[in-house]
Amino acid sequence: MYNKYTLSGHESFPCKTLWLTKGYNFMIDGGNFNASDAVIALGVGKNMVSSIRYWLKVFGISNQDEPSRIADYLFDESEGVDKYIESLGTLWLLHYLLVSLKEATLYHITFVQFQKERKVFEREQLVNFVKRLMIEDGKDKIFNVNTTKKDVGVLLQNYAQPYKAKSFEDYSSLLIDLDLIRTEDNGKTFAFNIEGKRRVPMEIFLYAILQEKGKDKSVSYDTLQEIGLMFCMTDAEVIDMAQSIGEHYSEYVQYSDNAGIRQLLFKEGSSLKDIDVLDKYYKNATV
Repeated sequence: MYNKYTLSGHESFPCKTLWLTKGYNFMIDGGNFNASDAVIALGVGKNMVSSIRYWLKVFGISNQDEPSRIADYLFDESEGVDKYIESLGTLWLLHYLLVSLKEATLYHITFVQFQKERKVFEREQLVNFVKRLMIEDGKDKIFNVNTTKKDVGVLLQNYAQPYKAKSFEDYSSLLIDLDLIRTEDNGKTFAFNIEGKRRVPMEIFLYAILQEKGKDKSVSYDTLQEIGLMFCMTDAEVIDMAQSIGEHYSEYVQYSDNAGIRQLLFKEGSSLKDIDVLDKYYKNATV
């Protein structure tokens, strides 16, 4: 099911609001995460240096400690479209990258696999779900309950508003404004925010489609549903989004629902590129 299960590396820190930009600039300046002066350059403690490095990797911002294409697109000093992550669409994009890349395995497990089974959950239920997956995948010997509990805790810090905040710092997680997971029952349970969340921008959803389809000319409804799960969308929202894409990008793609088979069909010779789609979003984006 998964080539590897990575459930650690964050040093128990969620990703803070400016860490990706700060880490990107550090890489551009030739910084070395292993060097003793990385603590001074990044202005954080030693464990946080390791955490920033981890988040850069799992968000797809770095590759072997070098900036990725999407990193340059977002954060480049002169041409970056959203250097300080001020657009909500950038948060959606980063969330998609975190889930889809599977470098931090728990995020794909949680939003795609676990969400299919339950919309409201307790921490222990998610931990047990991971254990079950790893047993089924023949990886039970490397399952560690304490490591998984910590990873679940960090994931919830990344997405859920704190039930009892101790300081403003508790609200500084990068993805918390997406409001994708809500705290319920005095902090004992959590719920995927299906109905009350903010709308995913069409271009971000289409960017995800272009990544997931690869060279295929058709995108099955199963694939559309999986992308929908990443964004906590209902089936009705997924269908509406696919139809809207077919209408707004009719030059490149059409939505088909023949004989109950729903799919997106990319036209022969379609030259629609992922960066062009993002360009269109950022050209019209408001914070």
